[in-house]
Order: sequence, then structure tokens, then C-alpha cells
Amino acid sequence: MAQGNGPDAATDTGRWFRNRSRNQWRTFWAAYLGWMLDIMDLMIFSMVITYIIKDFHTDQGLAGLIASLTLVASAFGGLIFGFLADRFGRTKSMMASILCYSVGTLLCGFTTGVPTLMIARLIVGLGIGGEWGAGTALLSESWPARHRGKVIAWVQSAFATGYAAAAVVTLLVVPALGWRWAFFVGAAPAVLAFWVRRGTKESEAWTSASERLSPKQSFRRLFAERPGTVVVCLAFTTAAMFGYWGLFTWIPSYLSTPVADGGRGMSLADSTTWIVVMQIGAAVGFVTFGYVADRFGRRTAFLVYFLVAALCIPVFFMLQNQIAMMLFGAVMTLFGTGFYSGFGPTFAELFPTEIRAFAQGFIYNGGRALSALAPAVVGFLADSAGASLAMTGTAVFYLLAAVVVFFFLPETANRKPGLETGTEASAQTTAR
Repeated sequence: MAQGNGPDAATDTGRWFRNRSRNQWRTFWAAYLGWMLDIMDLMIFSMVITYIIKDFHTDQGLAGLIASLTLVASAFGGLIFGFLADRFGRTKSMMASILCYSVGTLLCGFTTGVPTLMIARLIVGLGIGGEWGAGTALLSESWPARHRGKVIAWVQSAFATGYAAAAVVTLLVVPALGWRWAFFVGAAPAVLAFWVRRGTKESEAWTSASERLSPKQSFRRLFAERPGTVVVCLAFTTAAMFGYWGLFTWIPSYLSTPVADGGRGMSLADSTTWIVVMQIGAAVGFVTFGYVADRFGRRTAFLVYFLVAALCIPVFFMLQNQIAMMLFGAVMTLFGTGFYSGFGPTFAELFPTEIRAFAQGFIYNGGRALSALAPAVVGFLADSAGASLAMTGTAVFYLLAAVVVFFFLPETANRKPGLETGTEASAQTTAR
């Protein structure tokens, strides 16, 4: 197959962005924008959590519980929309998931108390859980294997763009109109759903797949045939995400909390600037992870990022100078967030086409659900032991993720999606 016209062209030896087809770029931008707006809608809650606590007369523990419920809902969203992506198409599932989290975000602006906010955030979680699996499956099947890590890394960098966008929306909207308007602006991604549906084509791998599995068949294929792979992937994903959500859910609140209450006492403008700088570090982390993973392997990249993140966290909370804290925070975020770029290519290379989106959605969002305790745990610990000490403890989970990867995760770099099971995988490895 000619270069640029298929994901596994033998002659594809150029740079990842050279001579690409129109549809490959269409899948790239659909996944990038869907993920960016997904994260923006997810993180708006973290940006306005201080205002919600005040207006609803609640505390940090209960606010952390709402964040945790959103992550739990994302696991169910990953299952539901992952099955839809495998059964009815990646693009249809992406469209439906974007509409879901947009509607949920809009409803957040109309909530009148904690119970209604929980319901709205559950809807947000369902949609957020579905978008990632469909988008990464589509990318993995549409771009060459040798560039898969880099392509998904560039798309994963939309995480940083979405996080920064949430901070900017909060800065521009909340002081003048109130926190509810941040959620109203966050409903805008619904427009993207129709763009995705209108012109993004399904991958050849999905359209040529011989089977369309039922939910029961998908579960059986995933858990009966590859239980060990599922457990390993779920274990290190959960540990890493526990570290991430426990740390980064509360950093915006930590920055803006008065010094007397254990925070850094920054103004909204200062904390927004810090968050934007932090997300520049995250964007660099997402992109560099892809290059490291394609060059040295998925396992090596995961180990480096997890270990450095674990070292950076306690150092960060010991810093007192605000400029030093900002610059080092960008480094901490680079390693503490960049590992997310490895999930997509690694999972794509471990599971076949018929259950790829389902498997990716289940593991990624299952990890988010199991790590959903992190915001609540850190929130409750912050009430009793202080925010900085509670967040420093998240370093332990990055170390745990590194241990699981080192002892149990197989190397998957350059495997062709769809040929990663049983004797086919062995034959392919031997051939290399």
C-alpha cells in the first residue's frame, strides 16, 4: 500500500506527519479536539470547586467525592461507548460521547445543590469515559505502527490544552458572571460532534473486521482469553492514575487557598498563570513520551516517567519561592502527566480489532474508576493533615505503577494492531 494511504505501509520511512492522507489528518484532528474538550469539561469542576464549596455550604471531602463519582462513571462510559465503537463504528461512538459530556456539563450550570450536581457530573463522566477509547482505536488503526506512539502522543497533548483551556475559561468568565457560566461555556463541544459525524471515515481495520461482537461476546473475549493482560494493564493504569488524580485534582484549589489555611494564597490570575505554565510542561511530557516510547520501547518510557514523577512530588511541596515552584511544577507535570501518552498505543498493541475499543475503554476508564478514591482520600486527608502532606503521598502510587510495569508489562512497540494475540504475536516477535 502506498505511503500515506494506509496505516502499515511498508515504504513508510519518513517523518510521522509527511505525506499523510486527508482522512488520516481528519482522524487526528477529530481525536485531538474531542480529547481536548473532554478534558476541559472534566477539569472545569476543579477550577471552580472553591466557589461550589462556598455556595453549596459543603467541604473539601464531599467536593472530592463528587470528583470521584465522575471518574467512576467514566468506567461505565468506557464500557458502553467502547462496545458501541466496536459494534457500530469509532466515529459514531465518538459523536455520541461528545454529546453526552457536553449535555452533562451544561446541566452542571443549572444545579441547585450537591445531589443535582452529582447527577450532572455522572453524565459528564459517562461521556468522558467513552471518547478516549473510540478516538485512540481510530488513530491506532489509521496511522502507521512505527509512528503510533508519536501520533497518539501528539493527540494526548490535547489533555494539556484542555486543562489550560479550563483555567482560561474560569479566569475570563467566573469573575464577571459566576461559576455556573464556566459550565455553560463548557457545553460548546456539542458542535464538534456533528463535525466528527459528517466527515470522519471509519478505519479499514474496523470496516473489514469479520466479527461484530455482542456485549457478552466482548466480555468473554476480553476476560476469558486474556485475563492476565487485563489485570496487568489495569493494575499499573490504576496506580498511575491514583497518583495523578490525587495530585492534580487539588492543585488549583491548593494554589488559591489562603496561606493560613495551608495553601499558597495566589490570586485567580496568578493561579491561572501557574496552571497554564504547568500545562505547557504537560504538553511537552505528552509529546516527548511518544518519541521515547517509539525509540526505546513502551516499558522504558513508562518506567522513566513514573520514577521521575515520584521524585519530583515531595521536592515540589518543599519549595517556597513562587517562581521556583512554578518552573519546577512544569517539570513535575511533564513526568507526572506525560505517561498518559503510553496507554493508547500499548493497549492497541495488546488487543485485537474486534474488542480493541472495548478493551481500551474498559482498562483506561476502569483505571480512572478505581483511582476515583484519590480525590476523595486527598480531600479528607487535607482536612485533617493539610493539603501539601496529603498530596505528597501520591508519589507512592507512581512508584507502585513503576513496579508493576517493570515486573509484568510486556514490550509491545511496533506490533501491528490485530496481530497481538496467541501464536500470531509470537510469530511476529520472532520475525522481528
